[in-house]
Amino acid sequence: MTNNPLFTPFSGGGIDLSNRVVMAPMTRMMSPGNAPGPKNVEYYRRRAAGGVGLIITEGTYIGHPAANGYPNVPAIAGDDALKGWKQVVEAVHGEGGKIFPQIWHVGAIRRPGVEPDPSVPGYGPSGMAKAGKVTGHVMTEEDIADCIAAYAKAASDAKACGFDGVEIHGAHGYLIDQFFWDGTNVRSDKWGGDLAGRSRFGLEVIKAVRAAVGADFPICFRWSQWKQQDYVAQLVTNPDEMEAFLGPIIDAGTDILHCSTRRFWQPEFEGSNLNLAGWAKKLTGVPTMTVGSVGLDDDFIVEGSNEMGEGKTASLDGLYERLNAGEFDLVAVGRALIANPDWANKVQAGEMDSLNNYTKEMLGSLA
Repeated sequence: MTNNPLFTPFSGGGIDLSNRVVMAPMTRMMSPGNAPGPKNVEYYRRRAAGGVGLIITEGTYIGHPAANGYPNVPAIAGDDALKGWKQVVEAVHGEGGKIFPQIWHVGAIRRPGVEPDPSVPGYGPSGMAKAGKVTGHVMTEEDIADCIAAYAKAASDAKACGFDGVEIHGAHGYLIDQFFWDGTNVRSDKWGGDLAGRSRFGLEVIKAVRAAVGADFPICFRWSQWKQQDYVAQLVTNPDEMEAFLGPIIDAGTDILHCSTRRFWQPEFEGSNLNLAGWAKKLTGVPTMTVGSVGLDDDFIVEGSNEMGEGKTASLDGLYERLNAGEFDLVAVGRALIANPDWANKVQAGEMDSLNNYTKEMLGSLA
């Protein structure tokens, strides 16, 4: 495609990129000892060499005892992990790419038995309801302060490692989103109540991160309507509510909004074709990133099951139309980049037939 909008330079949110292609954060559980190793370095280097403008790493858990929820997930805390991430950053920069870590706390999703300390329960704003009982640990004021400080430390360490910015994971039913959502936050103190009160924890995290990294270090914030616990959940049901929710997130220090949806082409509200990222950009004016089955026409997880979807490729024409219209600024790509590290270069070169065949083959092997 001549003048492909995916491959025009981007400047905004405190960062300059060679193109609009972003590697979406995807948990891989491929870091034994919770530290990136040589295979992780090569994994990210190949995507940078393959033409991705910005890489957002898999979720990296912050230095809090209950932050991790899965085996072999990398931390962004501790000497070994930070040494590994520095090597990742150097490899990506060596290929001309840029990279943010996604800093993460799983909250109440964590279950006892998970590394690094199997005895630590999940922490959440109100624990986690299961079979009519509260499980896990209901966070105290001290716990909340400790977590906020851990996010700030992770961001500061990321900057020291040479990362180009940081993404805060505030989506998908993890800790920050557990505070946002009334389905998991039933507190009656200043950290609960209406959406403004439930947003306080996330806002304090962003403010602490901004204070830790300074004014010029880009902060991206990932948010979603849907949760792992409820794919049809909504934090906001109309543009006015979205503006009231996102305005304070921007004011707290966010430069870029990563608006997570399962299918980027779906309108967010009735009466408009704008998707979640489109509405966020219209209401806030900051750069936004869309995501959700880019280049594919099937969900990663089949609706109503735990089975992975079959790989089915799709045209990018609708994506190009939205980019050309200025609906959003950046495009995060997930499964297609797992399947083919050269996806961006092949799209830019117009090698769509060979790319689609390869993607189908590789996604079929992942399913």
